[in-house]
Amino acid sequence: MTTRTAWTTALVLDGEGPLHRQLERGLRGAIRSGRLIHDSVLPPSRELAEQLGCSRWAVTQAYGQLVAEGYLSTRVGSGTWVSWSGRTTGAVRRTGEVDRGSTYRFDLTPGIPDLRAFPRTRWGEAAREAARALPTADLGHPDAAGYLPLRELLADYLQRSRGAVAAAGDVVIRSGVRAAVAQLCVDLRAAGVDRIGIEDPGWTRLRDVIEATGVQAVPVPVDSEGLRVDVLTQQQDLRAVVVTSAHQFPTGVVLSPGRRLELIEWARRTNGLILEDDYDAEFRYDRNPLTTLQGMAPEQVVLLGSVSKTLSPAIGLGWYVVRGPWRKALTRSIGPGPSTFDQATFAELLRAGAYDRQLRALRRRYQSRREQVVAAVRRDLPGWSIDGAAAGLHLIARLPDELAAGPVVAAARRTGIRLVALSQYQVRAGGDSSGIVLGYGNLADGDVDAAIGSLARTCALVRESAR
Repeated sequence: MTTRTAWTTALVLDGEGPLHRQLERGLRGAIRSGRLIHDSVLPPSRELAEQLGCSRWAVTQAYGQLVAEGYLSTRVGSGTWVSWSGRTTGAVRRTGEVDRGSTYRFDLTPGIPDLRAFPRTRWGEAAREAARALPTADLGHPDAAGYLPLRELLADYLQRSRGAVAAAGDVVIRSGVRAAVAQLCVDLRAAGVDRIGIEDPGWTRLRDVIEATGVQAVPVPVDSEGLRVDVLTQQQDLRAVVVTSAHQFPTGVVLSPGRRLELIEWARRTNGLILEDDYDAEFRYDRNPLTTLQGMAPEQVVLLGSVSKTLSPAIGLGWYVVRGPWRKALTRSIGPGPSTFDQATFAELLRAGAYDRQLRALRRRYQSRREQVVAAVRRDLPGWSIDGAAAGLHLIARLPDELAAGPVVAAARRTGIRLVALSQYQVRAGGDSSGIVLGYGNLADGDVDAAIGSLARTCALVRESAR
């Protein structure tokens, strides 16, 4: 074992493997043991490299990994500091104040990406370049459909990455999927469509958005092959449906090939419309994701997407693609979208290839984290099973017969673990009582074992209290 002294902390490097991995383990151990306390500022990578007599690359790699795991935080101009403490795993500011909403030791709710992975430096560089290059004419009142260069780049991206059929004139930029669905519902209602099928279970907030426009949301059940098209066809006056075909939320199933064809046939036969929320499509780990339904039937499908899971929901940027006879009706009421500067910044990320690189890095990160979660569940929670495709930022955990999701979720929250039961996303009463939706997107890699271990202890308490 080799010991080197750097800064004010004795880092113990075990001599095993690459130096940057040794540094990761040494710093992680110093943080966990309390030798590096919360809010301690670390030396710049160049200075630490000089003290250790190693390359700066090894230090930056170690810092980067620990930032990703949530032990460190960094900001341009503010350096790198210890953000982890034994009391909370939430994101912590320099002052030690926990970010709003971080009231749980472990937040396992779905739908949140790894906020630590947001490419701050690249976004800042892209924003500066976009502001520098933005033509003066584009500083006036924006095109309601969106910034044209972004629409051109998005059309190209969706064609090559998702197999969509799209031209710039088919793309409308909105502030997210919910905003797009709200506007589409207003236009659909004006066109005489006042009922829309939704998946059950499904995204609760999307149902709320639909019904807020005065359109009725009609639940359609989901099974192991996705949306039950046979039930959809029984609704004689239903002409629109929302579907998450690539990775259904929350069950995690993928719409089967047979169901895809049945759904498209339904739309053609009824002159209906499919709103395809391309949810989690970028993150498939066991195989390439299926291409879009929209690519198979571009005149019957409106494709929806956003950067909420790939960059951050705080950006507030999404889109929809509409072609054919529905296009005029579904672009009738569009108003101003996101800031032109934000659209131009995202366009720069696409143009420079930075967005594609970000997605590749995130796929590796989320695949590894999912594997960690699955391994921890199998080790610490015997009798539990995992459902859903190897994709996205969440999975479904099925409890053994002696446990029900409701009591486990309630007990977990009392012990500082935030969970959601599958039944919370169900419209119909008497739904599944054995499923828990485990979100791992914003869970630090270093917290996976601790989170699942804590959940296992909670389940033991639930069993004991039921005796």
